Amino acid sequence: MTLTETPAPAGTPFTRRTRRDGPTSTGRAGAISVRQLVAALPGALRKLDPRQMWRNPVMLIVEVGAALTTLLAICEPFLGGPARSGGSAVPPTFTAAIAAWLWLTVVFANLAESVAEGRGKAQADSLRQTRTSTSATRLDSYDPATDPSAEQSPAHPVSSADLLPGDTVIVVAGELVPGDGDIVWGIASIDESAITGESAPVVRESGGDRSAVTGGTRVLSDRIVMRITSKPGETFVDKMIALVEGASRQKTPNELALNILLAGLSIVFVVVTLTLNPIAGYSGAAVSVPVLVALLVCLIPTTIGALLSAIGIAGMDRLVQHNVLALSGRAVEAAGDVTILLLDKTGTITYGNRQAREFTAVTGVDAAELMDAAARSSLGDPTPEGKSIVDLAHGLGFRHGDTEIGEVIPFTAQTRMSGLDQPDGSSIRKGAGSAVTKWVQERGSIDDAVLRELDDCVARISELGGTPLVVAAGRESGARRILGVVYLKDIVKAGLAERFAELRSMGIRTIMVTGDNPLTAKTIAAEAGVDDFLAEATPVEKLALIRREQEGGNLVAMTGDGTNDAPALAQADVGVAMNTGTSAAKEAGNMVDLDSDPTKLIDIVRIGKQLLITRGALTTFSIANDLAKYFAIIPAMFAGVFPGLAVLNVMQLHSPASAILSAIIFNAIIIVLLIPLALRGVRYRPGPASSILSRNLLIYGVGGVIAPFIGIKIVDLVVALIPGF
Repeated sequence: MTLTETPAPAGTPFTRRTRRDGPTSTGRAGAISVRQLVAALPGALRKLDPRQMWRNPVMLIVEVGAALTTLLAICEPFLGGPARSGGSAVPPTFTAAIAAWLWLTVVFANLAESVAEGRGKAQADSLRQTRTSTSATRLDSYDPATDPSAEQSPAHPVSSADLLPGDTVIVVAGELVPGDGDIVWGIASIDESAITGESAPVVRESGGDRSAVTGGTRVLSDRIVMRITSKPGETFVDKMIALVEGASRQKTPNELALNILLAGLSIVFVVVTLTLNPIAGYSGAAVSVPVLVALLVCLIPTTIGALLSAIGIAGMDRLVQHNVLALSGRAVEAAGDVTILLLDKTGTITYGNRQAREFTAVTGVDAAELMDAAARSSLGDPTPEGKSIVDLAHGLGFRHGDTEIGEVIPFTAQTRMSGLDQPDGSSIRKGAGSAVTKWVQERGSIDDAVLRELDDCVARISELGGTPLVVAAGRESGARRILGVVYLKDIVKAGLAERFAELRSMGIRTIMVTGDNPLTAKTIAAEAGVDDFLAEATPVEKLALIRREQEGGNLVAMTGDGTNDAPALAQADVGVAMNTGTSAAKEAGNMVDLDSDPTKLIDIVRIGKQLLITRGALTTFSIANDLAKYFAIIPAMFAGVFPGLAVLNVMQLHSPASAILSAIIFNAIIIVLLIPLALRGVRYRPGPASSILSRNLLIYGVGGVIAPFIGIKIVDLVVALIPGF
């Protein structure tokens, strides 16, 4: 016989709230204002220091060229004025104008990086407020066996700056957590809004994967005993501040490779430029140094050289806006190349709070008896599953009254069941079918018909994607018997099938990892729309799965929050640890999700792909727009000696001097115009690589050719209005 209650509408118990504001809110990604540019200007000027510029070889060449032309501009009045270039006269202010715009080119390049860095400072300032030195109550000695709550342990107040790893402290309601650590006793409501921007408090408790607490958060209720795990100045908040300010950002392998390519191209064009004047001299077309510098700056890929660092910083900043901290730039890029996504079932695929849906009694047992036993054994069960059993029973008429509960038997991984020993000598157990069956058989046997009926019921619930909870009862001195099964329903999150289909279109295969039996795992996997699943997964099996996929040439991402997830998080190319997880998990991963939302892996992959596509798109644009500069400068340099080159002046530029200056001005201005795109990122649309490449070449390749022709012509019309040009 089955007792069931009409369930609440789907999603009712699982109302989710979207965070609208908080310390990470930065407005529209990529949008910049004049105020931001002005605020970033001092930082851009400081970056003119050659000791900083050497990290960007392309822009270092531009800076050297700017310094050289500035020196020539100062010396020209004493050397008889500017020299003719390529057989054409140039205005007296030509060299000074070239020098000025070369300096602006370098400043604009630094401005892009400075703006990108500045976008994280608001987050860093908010975090820094949580790092204030606070007082802490440190225990002189602590024995968890004799005094777990530290009620009798001697303690004295100290500064949080004096706490060392291994120190044990007491934190009560209203106090700030003095440092990163793990709760060793107690349970409390914690306000983490200063870290996550989420106003809703969270519950942290000892003995599980939700025992980690972060320095700077505030205890709102109760009292906890915690053990410090961080050194002074090395707390999680300190790491976050360094990360969002970009102080410890490392260049990724792809970024280093692109830097080497750009440096190589720059060296080649330096050699070409240095040899150009001696060769041209044989034809009587000697070229002045300012014109050679202008040619070099227009030849080398200055646009991508100026924006490359900003693109990388902005990629990490976009993760910060999603409340994800990437502990390395390498992780962000790896996310863009991920081909395998491992997702834990509980909390990721499903909501994680399994809900009781029905009681099914075996033959010979009244359904009311099963309901009563399951409800009584769950009265002292603090888990969401236990509470849902009591709620379902109450809805069906169960009333506990004032009867004493008895001794609650907690669930353990070893026994795989929990229960209740009542004052009248009777016992109730509920848990995994094999564990409860073994408990019953310790005092006798089970009828074969009951076993078959039980197996059929367990199989039916498993096929539905639920979790069967077998209930049994007996007296201490008497036999024990199976009463029936409680159906716990795993609720699959809405919209996941569509998101997984989107990942599939990106070429990413999704694998659900769960400790459930294969039948349950198969049902949930089919409902959620994942490509594959790993059932009855242990930490060793998770690690082995990741290694197998990596050996096959795949990049793997996974999420986790427990100590048992640490080996797999460390092995994965992208390991996203939940902020609510253990310290071991956060240390093992290369990203930390402050909101502890495992489905955010999908957003992380999208941001990683967006970073790679943005870099590729702007590199394509940078190389393509050099073509127009060649058509502007080459004819201008030699048209006076070789009139036939005038046919290449397709833009009909006003004069050789205005053509060269217009190309340099456009080269500088385009950097500023592309800063918002570098910060916002190129929009990523799922599709095959060939489609993405075609779109990139069509928009940024063709666009990179057309835009400079238009831009240089417009600038030339303005420059032509200046006397002498």
